[in-house]
Amino acid sequence: MKKAIVPAAVILAVLLGVLFIFYKPHQEVSQPQPEEQPTAPPVTQAPPPVRFPIVEEQPPQEPPPAEVKEEQPGAPPEQEIADPAMRRLAAMLAGQDQLLKLFYLDHFIERFVVTVDNLPRRSLTLRQMPVKPAPGAFKVQAGQDGMVIAPVNEQRYSSYIDLLQFLDTQKLAALYRGLYPKFQKAYIDLGYPHGYFNDRLVDVIDHLLATPDVQEPIRVELFNNRYRFVDPNLETLSAGQKILLRIGSQNMAKVKDKLRELRKQLVKGSIQ
Repeated sequence: MKKAIVPAAVILAVLLGVLFIFYKPHQEVSQPQPEEQPTAPPVTQAPPPVRFPIVEEQPPQEPPPAEVKEEQPGAPPEQEIADPAMRRLAAMLAGQDQLLKLFYLDHFIERFVVTVDNLPRRSLTLRQMPVKPAPGAFKVQAGQDGMVIAPVNEQRYSSYIDLLQFLDTQKLAALYRGLYPKFQKAYIDLGYPHGYFNDRLVDVIDHLLATPDVQEPIRVELFNNRYRFVDPNLETLSAGQKILLRIGSQNMAKVKDKLRELRKQLVKGSIQ
């Protein structure tokens, strides 16, 4: 398989896929909205300085249109990729099928920006996810003092982890810089007229990297038809940190390694 070159957003999108595949599938929405509407600063307030500026690069050229395949009788029509950026991703991921399996294509950038902004919060809205959850149920098993997260859960995330490790972080960051104006516009439209999305993205990565290492197995309990951590110190963590714990220590270590690589690229040339 040839090396795929995908925008840095896809690294985080794949990470989000890893983080959220234990949830049930959700319905797509026509226009994502932030879960918590931020309060815009007063007009007279000076915008904060940009800490990690992105030097925008020329975005890659659009790939030629894919050859139209003759549909077999009775076969469902293929979903058309209308967004040019997503068509580019489809070509770079060696085929449209993989993209359709992983991502919600409508308003992908807006979904991504909303989700990144909400990861450090206590809860997330699943219908705003840019990534589709994997099939199967979140598994628990009996432990010495009650239910614990089953080790077999880690296997459910293997395809996402494999794709994550396959991605070339340096090339991804270069393409992210080319597409950055789209992400910045989505962030401003979200309610941050003076915000800078790359600064927020770096802060969220730092927040995820601060997820504590916890000795396994981790105890959980059923509450309102969903599992929660028995340890109140874990249950009060952010949504992003709690989900990292749910995927297992080995997977979390691999995700953190990729996040560190991505962070280096996002702050490259900045004064830290």
